[in-house]
Amino acid sequence: MLFKSLSAAVYGIDAHLIEVEVDVGSGRMNEFNVVGLPDASVKESRERIKAALKNCGFDFPAPQGVTINLAPADLRKEGSVFDLPMALGILGCQGSFFGKRLDGFVFLGELSLDGGVRSVRGALSAAIAARDRGIRNLVVPEVNAREAAVVDGVDVYAVRSLLQAVDLINAPETFAPVKVDAQAMLQEAGAYPVDLKDVRGQMAAKRALEVACAGGHNILMIGPPGAGKTMLAKRIPTVLPPMSLDEAIETTRIHSVAGVLEDSRGLVGTRPYRSPHHTISDAGLIGGGAVPRPGEVSLAHNGVLFLDELPEFQRNVLEVMRQPLEEGTVAIARAAISVVFPARFMLAAAMNPCPCGYFGDTTRECHCSPPQIQRYVSRVSGPLLDRIDIHIEVPTVKYRELRENTVIEGSKDVRARVLAARERQRQRFATEKRVYSNALMPPKLIRTHCAISAAGEKLMETAIARLGLSARAHDRILKVSRTIADLAGMPDISPQHLSEAIQYRTLDRTYWA
Repeated sequence: MLFKSLSAAVYGIDAHLIEVEVDVGSGRMNEFNVVGLPDASVKESRERIKAALKNCGFDFPAPQGVTINLAPADLRKEGSVFDLPMALGILGCQGSFFGKRLDGFVFLGELSLDGGVRSVRGALSAAIAARDRGIRNLVVPEVNAREAAVVDGVDVYAVRSLLQAVDLINAPETFAPVKVDAQAMLQEAGAYPVDLKDVRGQMAAKRALEVACAGGHNILMIGPPGAGKTMLAKRIPTVLPPMSLDEAIETTRIHSVAGVLEDSRGLVGTRPYRSPHHTISDAGLIGGGAVPRPGEVSLAHNGVLFLDELPEFQRNVLEVMRQPLEEGTVAIARAAISVVFPARFMLAAAMNPCPCGYFGDTTRECHCSPPQIQRYVSRVSGPLLDRIDIHIEVPTVKYRELRENTVIEGSKDVRARVLAARERQRQRFATEKRVYSNALMPPKLIRTHCAISAAGEKLMETAIARLGLSARAHDRILKVSRTIADLAGMPDISPQHLSEAIQYRTLDRTYWA
């Protein structure tokens, strides 16, 4: 007897519906075969299904052979998500559903040996795929129900066990779909545990962070150990504009597919902050695997990617970031499949000024020679620096600044100015498709929106000639100065705005070498 049900497999961040065909009595006696390019975890489902059926009081169709086909057969299937639909297919072949068909249901779930249904990855993507295919009902593990229920147009049912799934099919009127308020979930999950007022001193660095967040600029902080670079970086998301619902859903899809979504949240409401260790591989950073999974740059989508101790990262690892920094996506090609992951993030990096970390520090003596310092700094390639608009020095905080009781401006106040600047940029680039912040302006838009006066031209010429600024710094200075003018609410770039932007090019100055 043949029985069919539907499930879903995730490729990239998109889900594809998979037809689970179960035929009992077609194979050799006592055989349980799964075909359709299953990986090892799918093949292992045979033992989980047998134990789950037995412990739930159902009979396994032995000695009859069982053959299960996962169609389409040319797509590789991985993971334990197919346990539940395969078990239901076997029960359907035995007449457990009173002649009912499962065409209108998509099932996801890993089975435990006692018949419980465990969480899976990609429930949100599966809900979107079901909606797009016009399938109304989605059955998922209870812990995945909130994330899947965010999608309108799909009734999401939560089950805790195989027995509950059988009852749902036989008497759907006794079950109520899970309902959530997506906007309320977003507000509930949108609170940050840290605040910019936690950082004492570092007024120049805080100003640089405000400029970077207002224009979407990548930033590099340079300073001795213990100066507060990591502490500042962790508070960048609190200054960025709040997540919109569309951004939250897109970010949640990535985290769900990667298996890092917190079960209790259901929706990522705060901007992601990812800080990989400098020993990470290139595949770990941008994604990879036989069936590609998202890497750190994609997990930081719509948020912040912080690279601490930047010169300690392997050169090839840093170089693979060129594509996501330029295009906002990561394309990964394999022999069987090619996927594209979103990777639009703000890059924040930190580094010591020298191997010992105390070059230029007023409290500790540096023991590094000039060649050692130059070799250390040159570990960060020019092409990568070319994509970082702001370089800011973060000095050691003085004791008086640590202990003073003055009122410190918090993230809420800084975010208000950032939002006002972003609104000006939104209006400025309203007709542009891929440009939404000053950092993304191509040369054509720089010439249009970053015009400077005669006094500004003279200042720029002097800076390039006397400070030894590189040619690539020219456009970065103009874009940053445009953001500084937006923060000030000024329609034109003044020499004062240019002067501040020039100060944010530390690694382009000749004295650094």
